[in-house]
Amino acid sequence: MTKTALITGITGQDGYYLSHLLLKHGYRVVGLVSPHRQTNLAKLGDLANKVEIYTVDLRDSTAILNAVEQLRPQEIYNLAAPSFVPDSWKDPLGTLDLITGTATRLLDAVRQVGLSTRFYQASSSEMFGDVFCSPQDEETPCRPKNPYAAAKLHAHWTMVHHRQRYGLFACSGILYNHESPLRPQQFVTRKVSLAAASIKLGLADKLEMGSLDAKRDWGFAGDYVKAMWLMLQVDEPEEYVIGTGKLHSVRELVSIAFECVGLNWQNHVVINPNLLRTDEHFQLVANPTKAKKNLGWEGQISFEKLLEQMVQTDIERLQNGKIAEVSSKQLLVE
Repeated sequence: MTKTALITGITGQDGYYLSHLLLKHGYRVVGLVSPHRQTNLAKLGDLANKVEIYTVDLRDSTAILNAVEQLRPQEIYNLAAPSFVPDSWKDPLGTLDLITGTATRLLDAVRQVGLSTRFYQASSSEMFGDVFCSPQDEETPCRPKNPYAAAKLHAHWTMVHHRQRYGLFACSGILYNHESPLRPQQFVTRKVSLAAASIKLGLADKLEMGSLDAKRDWGFAGDYVKAMWLMLQVDEPEEYVIGTGKLHSVRELVSIAFECVGLNWQNHVVINPNLLRTDEHFQLVANPTKAKKNLGWEGQISFEKLLEQMVQTDIERLQNGKIAEVSSKQLLVE
């Protein structure tokens, strides 16, 4: 029997890579997309004709219930969230409703319909916030530092409560930063890769940055969605920290990206104090031991290889005048 997987947030970076993985495994993939997000379907690129789209207002509990009852999925991947963390300060309540509200409505729908659907909740390392210790694992206390992180933590515990009270197969991946050529340009990795490509081609000369000392645990999005899928294939639903276990500074990020095009970053990078984040992290780094042991999961694409692919993809896009377009050949890092 062909399995049906529902994905919220299908038009985002993770939605693309997850859809590709599930289609490769023979799934019927259905994206739950709000009416006002229809224009984002173009982001699916070559997958647009391979997945199904079910238009539903994610704020409407009845509509969500009807969708789950009609589609009766074997798996649900709840990836719905604002893509850019700093934007959550502009609309804390909307962020809470999109993240926690969507998770709650989906979980309640599965319970009310009486399905044995396996549910994945996209949690985030942002939940750990102002950490006492590094690296972090599944038992590390959470002290979120922004509305996005607080909403993710609320959704995380909502998922746990549904599992404990109603016996649902519900789990979460606490994912650290994961990147790809699909990252929007406001993300620092893509900002840097696009700048390096633009400067190499003579289309720009300078790159403005905030703190070069900020550090992240960066991996490849295509590796991380495999961890999501693996969590729904095991016997018991649990939480898993997913990351590389390696910290890299923004300075390293800039240096490696510019090295990919034979440039010295110090000749082009300008520090702009207005770009500094007050909720910046320096010690968020994963301890993925549990995922390695229970799921057999480990990231395959190195930080250096990922940046090389992102920079090269941006060069090709700029040369072709198609900076906003995507193709599976460019995106699926080998």
